[in-house]
Amino acid sequence: MVSKNQIKRITGLHQKKFRNEQQLFIAEGFKVIQELFYSHYEIQEFYSTDATLQLNNEVRPEIISEADLKKISCLKTPNTCLAVFKIIPSKPIKYEGLTLVLDDVRDPGNLGTIIRLCDWFGIEQLICSEETADVYNPKVIQATMGSIGRVNVIYTSLTNFLQKTNQTIYGAFMDGDIVYKSDLPSNAVLIMGNEANGVSANVEALIQKKISIPRFGKLQKTESLNVATATAILLSEFRRNLNGK
Repeated sequence: MVSKNQIKRITGLHQKKFRNEQQLFIAEGFKVIQELFYSHYEIQEFYSTDATLQLNNEVRPEIISEADLKKISCLKTPNTCLAVFKIIPSKPIKYEGLTLVLDDVRDPGNLGTIIRLCDWFGIEQLICSEETADVYNPKVIQATMGSIGRVNVIYTSLTNFLQKTNQTIYGAFMDGDIVYKSDLPSNAVLIMGNEANGVSANVEALIQKKISIPRFGKLQKTESLNVATATAILLSEFRRNLNGK
């Protein structure tokens, strides 16, 4: 049985304030927990309704009821397990390779999906504005499906970062050069903007090349693509050009 103090402490981790104070975050679902456990994250607590689950011979869950799991879970329909992990500091910024930058991406699902895309396309570093969704938000962790263990996510001032880099700075815009006609380098920065407002003015001022994904629909009515979808297309193009060289 989970005590009232445990419930209070774990549910507190649903909020960024308490995650920062305790330097802990939660993950749900055995696959996500397993991926994090075998990366560089240190597990603190492990709860499950399934007595057969184990991460290894030494790390087994504390068995709890479905009712107790529901009390500590962030999900409407909780999975069979939940774990608490220790937050680790980000690695230093590298000014090389292909770096993805998020300018105020607020939706946790979008951020989690973009982290998975970074993992898929071999983007080791994701730079986020300080207003971007918190990487340790439970919804972000869920959406990454464990990829957070392989991508270095850094929160910093975007203008400071962009002013220091010698890489070519690209930004995604509706009126940019068509990406399919662009010669994309392997050493570059790609900036994706906010879901509603796009790239902010102070960041736009530092962008050297604007690129866009053209619309092919006859009516041309669609306003824009989801930021995670657009990120997938653009990263694919950067990597396609790299493989073709």
